[in-house]
Amino acid sequence: GQVTYGQLADQVRRFAGSLKALGLKREERVLLLMQDSSDWVVAFLGSLYAGVVPVAVNTLLTAEDYAYMLANSRAQAALVSGALLPTLQTALGQAKNEVQHVVVSRPTEPLPASLHDMAALVAQGQAGVPASTLADEPAFWLYSSGSTGKPKGTVHTQGNLYWTAELYGKPVLGLRENDTVFSAAKLFFAYGLGNGMTFPMSVGATAVLMAERPTPAPAGGSSSCADIAAVSSSTSNCVCSRRLMFSCTRADRRSMAALPPTNVLTAWPILISCSCPRKALNYPDAPAQSIRE
Repeated sequence: GQVTYGQLADQVRRFAGSLKALGLKREERVLLLMQDSSDWVVAFLGSLYAGVVPVAVNTLLTAEDYAYMLANSRAQAALVSGALLPTLQTALGQAKNEVQHVVVSRPTEPLPASLHDMAALVAQGQAGVPASTLADEPAFWLYSSGSTGKPKGTVHTQGNLYWTAELYGKPVLGLRENDTVFSAAKLFFAYGLGNGMTFPMSVGATAVLMAERPTPAPAGGSSSCADIAAVSSSTSNCVCSRRLMFSCTRADRRSMAALPPTNVLTAWPILISCSCPRKALNYPDAPAQSIRE
């Protein structure tokens, strides 16, 4: 599917309003266990907009890992993809935690009343004003790999997203508004977060997201490849109208190679690129920097 910058801004505000309505308070943590999709971006930016701190975690870990992270971060809520809900539910039952709410993105089956459908929260949410955060305040957590012991939650400030785009995404990678970017690194990685979201958004570029692992030949059909390749015929117009395009389908190297070769890095077996910051967008035709905290 596709999401324009204007649609994204509206969804972010509405989701932020719903988080507040659930009782989540400023600087409280929420576990973000979601596959790459437009919902991931809405959940992440909506949390920042509300002053809540998302804890983005690797989707390939075990229930034991998530149980530890839930307890360690003292997360008050969990935002999870429907496909990963069973693993999260197992984690919730393994150790004491403080989770009060579970929000499910794209559920694979009907949800019980105790769980929240993210789509419903976005649709029903009341947009409010952004939290008055400052550049040196906590914005989000990412966990280390745990190679020397238990994974450690690393706190990133509000200013980190802005400066990585300003000092790397723009001058080093040279991203421009008419670029189409795809990141092999997932959004839960620090570099993937820049590649797939903040770097392209900082310049109003187009981002392509894929839920599955970006192997050279992922399991799946050619239809998904056609979906992504189709971006090439409309990318120019989409970017000019400030659209942010997301695709949650599978893609292989050949389909990505069909995209316009405008400033796209080809460093790995799959095309890799970039992305931009928490300056989420105010209006469909506004510059990427329009929303500031």
